[in-house]
Formats: sequence, C-alpha cells, structure tokens
Amino acid sequence: MLKYLPKMLVGALLALTFNACAQEHSDHAAAAPVAAEAGKNYFLIDPPQPTSSGDKIEVLEVFSYACIHCAHFQPYADEIKSKLPAYAKFDYLPAIFNDQWEAFARAFYTAQAMGIQEKTQQAMFDAIHRDRRAFRSFGDIVTFYGEHGADMEKFSQIAYSFEVSSKLARSKEMVPKLGVDGTPSVIVNGKYRITGASAGGYPQVVALVEYLVKKEHDEKAAAKAGK
Repeated sequence: MLKYLPKMLVGALLALTFNACAQEHSDHAAAAPVAAEAGKNYFLIDPPQPTSSGDKIEVLEVFSYACIHCAHFQPYADEIKSKLPAYAKFDYLPAIFNDQWEAFARAFYTAQAMGIQEKTQQAMFDAIHRDRRAFRSFGDIVTFYGEHGADMEKFSQIAYSFEVSSKLARSKEMVPKLGVDGTPSVIVNGKYRITGASAGGYPQVVALVEYLVKKEHDEKAAAKAGK
C-alpha cells in the first residue's frame, strides 16, 4: 500500500516523470482547420476497447496531475467538455507510470468518489505546477483536499477502499491497451487516440475530438438505420 512517499518533492516528481509527459508546448498553437488523417493526426486503437459511457460516445483524457503538459491542456479539456453534444460524455483516466503518479491517481479517484473532483481539478494542477507545492507524503495530498472542503478522515478511508483500488487496477490495465505512452492523450470511444503532437496543437485536438465524436455518431446512426 503506497501511503508514504518520502521523495515526493514536486521538483523531483517533475524530473522523474518528464519523459512520460508529451514533449510539446502546444497550448499556444494557432487554431487551424482540422486535419483528420488516420495514422497521422489520430491513431486507430486495435482492438477497440470497451467504454463505460453506456449508449453515449465516450471521450477520455488520459492524464496525470504530475504532468505539466496535462496542466497546459486542462483549459482545452474544459473546452472539449463544454462543446460535447448530448450524445457524448467526457471523463478522465489517470495514467500510472510510476509510484508518484499512482498517488495522484488514487487522490483523483477518491475526490471523484466524494463528488469534489471537478471543483479541485484545476486547483491541484495549480498547486503542483504554479505554486510548486511539495507533496512529500499521501498525507500532504489529503491535507490539500481538506483545504478544499473534504473531510480528511473520510478522504483517507475512501482512498484505500476496494472501490478506489479497483479503479486503480483498471487504469493500469486500460492505459497500455489504449496504446498510451505519454500524456495528455485523448481517446474517442475506445477506438481513436489523439495527442497534441499528432493533431498539430491543442486547439486542433479540440477540433479533432469534435470531428471523431460526430463521425462515431453518424456511423452508429447509419448502422442502426441499416438494420
């Protein structure tokens, strides 16, 4: 059980995880008409992976709070969410590439279970990458959420619950199956993988997600009509 992370200084964390983050600064790229070539601008996931969004088209951001590029991408993730049609659903999938990332993934799922993930998403990025806050132990992470209204004792209990541990296990299983080796990556309906580098910038990721969501919707509608 990963309860104590004595070397979890933010500077060290960023150094350890630099290679796991996408090596790009695409957040300032100019918007352009979407280019949508499979194998170039986005990649097919083979085999396609199951989603957890029911009848809705799933859009997943594979991310980590420890990844500075994910912090840069967060405004674009918010834009994607705001533009999704009613037939699509946005969610996050924390990547776990090392012990430090696992601690933040555990915190994410705990905050989600407590209904405070959305309101603390940007705050956690700011704490790590803007304020350079040091999280030396999981207790430091619990304290952060306590400062944002969480019951710290309840947070600690849920963090090591079966529910959260099961979600961590699923994340470790799903990320490789999705072909993700860097963050942020966006997955559309378990079939398509997009990165800032492949799309040509973060604004283009937004446009490409819109295109692929509509593509999935149209193909489902056509298949249904053909039955």
